[in-house]
Amino acid sequence: MVPAKKPQKDDSLEIMRHSASHVLAEAVLSMFPDARFGIGPATQDGFYYDFDLPRPLTPDDLPVIEAKMKELVAADLPFTRKELSKKDARSLFAKQPYKLELIEEIADEKVGVYRQGSFVDLCRGPHVASTGELKAFKLVSIAGAYWRGDEHNPMLQRVYGVGFATEQALADYLKNLEEAARRDHRKLGKELDLFSIHEEAGPGLVHWHPKGATIRRVIEDFWKDEHFKRGYDLVYTPHIGKLDLWKTSGHWNFYRENMYDPIDVEGQEYVIKPMNCIGHILIYKTSQRSYRELPLRYAELGTVYRYERSGVLHGLSRVRGFTQDDAHIFCRFDQLEDEVAGVLDLALFMVDTFGFSNYSIYLSTRPEKYAGDTKVWEEATDTLARALERQTLAYEIDPGEGVFYGPKIDIKFEDAVGRGWQGPTIQVDFNLPQRFDVNYVGEDGQEHMVAMVHRTVLGSMERFLASLIEHYGGAFPVWLAPVQAVVIPIADRHLEYARKLEAELRSEGVRGVVDARSETVNMKIRKAQLEKVPYMLVVGDREVADATVSVRLRSGEQVNAQPFADFKQKLKGIIASRSLELKL
Repeated sequence: MVPAKKPQKDDSLEIMRHSASHVLAEAVLSMFPDARFGIGPATQDGFYYDFDLPRPLTPDDLPVIEAKMKELVAADLPFTRKELSKKDARSLFAKQPYKLELIEEIADEKVGVYRQGSFVDLCRGPHVASTGELKAFKLVSIAGAYWRGDEHNPMLQRVYGVGFATEQALADYLKNLEEAARRDHRKLGKELDLFSIHEEAGPGLVHWHPKGATIRRVIEDFWKDEHFKRGYDLVYTPHIGKLDLWKTSGHWNFYRENMYDPIDVEGQEYVIKPMNCIGHILIYKTSQRSYRELPLRYAELGTVYRYERSGVLHGLSRVRGFTQDDAHIFCRFDQLEDEVAGVLDLALFMVDTFGFSNYSIYLSTRPEKYAGDTKVWEEATDTLARALERQTLAYEIDPGEGVFYGPKIDIKFEDAVGRGWQGPTIQVDFNLPQRFDVNYVGEDGQEHMVAMVHRTVLGSMERFLASLIEHYGGAFPVWLAPVQAVVIPIADRHLEYARKLEAELRSEGVRGVVDARSETVNMKIRKAQLEKVPYMLVVGDREVADATVSVRLRSGEQVNAQPFADFKQKLKGIIASRSLELKL
């Protein structure tokens, strides 16, 4: 055996986290000598390890395991590497079926193993020199995970940990983790009565409650108006279609694992749509198109359905049925760069309007499984790059992350606690126009294939709502708030005036309600604050006599009494401007 090499500085954090996963495994081995081990990689913020154990772990086990890990760190055990023949490796891991499976897939005749203390693992490395280099880590959760992500394989127990270079970095991360838990859209969705998901109806299928539906309607109306201004036509397409369409498109070959099984309709096989693109192509092909008509921009808030394993479903952010803010642009090749630039402009306008000021842009290139000619792929990728450079937008290459039919631009925005969310996506597709013979008649009187752009500027409505909820912690900007103002009468004799104000607000499109419950004013204010209503209008004898309102902001700030007409005009201005501020 030889000592492990000191990691390179640039990779040190990832290597430290991977080394921590081995220490985690050794700690678990001390508790469960018959444990069978899966894998233990580093993650973006830490590490995990998968275990097949004789009993389920509980949250109470985490401090015990973590304490053992700290003992191993204090012992400063060296990480040592050795190369073994496959035969010797099989002997070493004879009682570890998951390791034996991995050994069989290694092409080389030699395999690497690492040892620290009593634990030895199949691993390429590298690792830190010794366990003493691991200082700032913490175990945070337990989850189930199918071996190798396949639901047909055994369910293992995954222990997650986080690890950082310093205790301060760990403390900062844990503080952010607490804040993220406070903002969790699943928790706030229930507390604010926005949506629900019912096991009896099917996991991953969202039921929108009135308040959540109100937010969604406001976003959709804004989306439609902006698309109309930019030359899009709205369309609607069916939720199911004949299987042959999806065979022609290539989805059945390249995307089948994410599609639901066909259903029989009068002897014909139909599938529920995973995407909206084919419907838009069929609309385009209903008549012969001239070069003079192009570009044609079809937009649809189209609901699609994709098979997601139950283990990866997560509130609104990972579902089985969702609505895409979808659009497809049919244009000439000489128009393509302009169209992509226009989509980028719209996408960034949307991201900015909703208050996401930080974002990253990625250009995703050809994946391993792809349709079409490599030359066409290169041309499409170059077009996307030119559009980004024309808009002077910085971007990174994301190798191999394009979809099977074309490269794409992804814009990922950050929420208030620095987490990334998938947002706008722009894809150039030369594949589907070829498969469906999508053409136009050019100036020369001949048919020419169109260039096609697939794009969303928000992503799915479900995931976008999840990001909004967590970004604002449920305290939405006034224009998005499901209830914008609550009128609070001090006594029953003030109820008639409160109802009058509610009616005036609603008549001008403001979402106002009266809290007519027989509770104290403080209780009513407390309820409105918990529901994160932007404005509370308290009305008593003086307000009734003077036609005024006493305004309290959800932040707790009290505003002097003012004429109701003045308040209403200020509120309408805040809503119309889509301001992110509360101050009147």
